[in-house]
Amino acid sequence: MTEAIRIRPAAEADLPELVELLRQLFELEQDFEPDASKQQAGLSLMLESPFAELLVAECGGRVAGFCGVQLQISTAMGSYAAQIEDLVLHPEFRRRGIGSRLLDAAGAWAKQRGARRLQLNCDDQNLPAMRFYEARNWIRTHLFNYFKFNF
Repeated sequence: MTEAIRIRPAAEADLPELVELLRQLFELEQDFEPDASKQQAGLSLMLESPFAELLVAECGGRVAGFCGVQLQISTAMGSYAAQIEDLVLHPEFRRRGIGSRLLDAAGAWAKQRGARRLQLNCDDQNLPAMRFYEARNWIRTHLFNYFKFNF
């Protein structure tokens, strides 16, 4: 029998598991290095922000994955848009519909707050993630050059 999946807001007690999931994600991404103290700080900021939400998927009392979403203003849309900051699942819990449920919950959170678009960035080498989003009717944009400038 399959255990029930529950999507819920993250709590401070979840942060160590979320940091570990980010470590796994950042090991796949070319532009980021895992740094537990930085990931802990970023997740804490999201927990405290009224413009962000961390959603946890829980299965059998375990954190199966999480999704971070935050509001921003879109001049193109003339409204709020929402940015998926991270979507990551523990490998043991992949291919069970949990990622889709997390995206749906993030979309519902954003829509309730007036967002008219949900968007995300994906590492161009993460082909499984790209196939995942495309299979869910996400549209690949022409904005492929993502620049950063660190202070």
